[in-house]
Amino acid sequence: MPKSHSYLTVSGYSESELHIQKSRFIAYINRVDTEVEAQSFVQEISKMHREANHNCYAYVVRENGNLQRSSDDGEPAGTAGRPILEVIRNRELTDTVIVVTRYFGGIKLGAGGLIRAYSASAATGLDQNPTLEWILHRYLTITVDYHVMGKVEHELRQSGYEMESTRFTDTVSFPLWIPVGEEQPLLDQIAEQTSGMAHVDKGKQEYRPRYS
Repeated sequence: MPKSHSYLTVSGYSESELHIQKSRFIAYINRVDTEVEAQSFVQEISKMHREANHNCYAYVVRENGNLQRSSDDGEPAGTAGRPILEVIRNRELTDTVIVVTRYFGGIKLGAGGLIRAYSASAATGLDQNPTLEWILHRYLTITVDYHVMGKVEHELRQSGYEMESTRFTDTVSFPLWIPVGEEQPLLDQIAEQTSGMAHVDKGKQEYRPRYS
């Protein structure tokens, strides 16, 4: 499937904690749709942990072509925000924000130690946050006469595509969401079953999650 037809992101909010050389590293993760939402989440966590030594963060959002931002928030340059960002990028995630809050425990970690600690904190947090694939779908409405309703309904339910409630008027309409690019094989099958008498309305496109 083309890259533009799907993307990966986290399922939602989560938090996790690591203790490294007496320092506490608390990773907060969330799904966001815009940079404004990402910044709001960063501010929320920073306000909640205003007494912490550092609230470092990174995020990637699809807005404006996979916009990426990171901050070391007082840690040595390149030792916190960038490692968090690299974890997000290595997992090919977008619409994802991570804030790692650090409470200093009295033992200095050095640049290498900080990079490993922030990377580990972000990775541990993501390990506990299920990844969802969002796929570009098209909304279709397939309308048929009653005498072929059973065959068509069986075919659609066997397909595994997401169906909405069937509508009954003088005909029968089956609304469903189907991944972009997969429409034609199904429509060909429906046409064969109905001798080409099925009517198909092609509606809007939107990204929808695929749950495993």
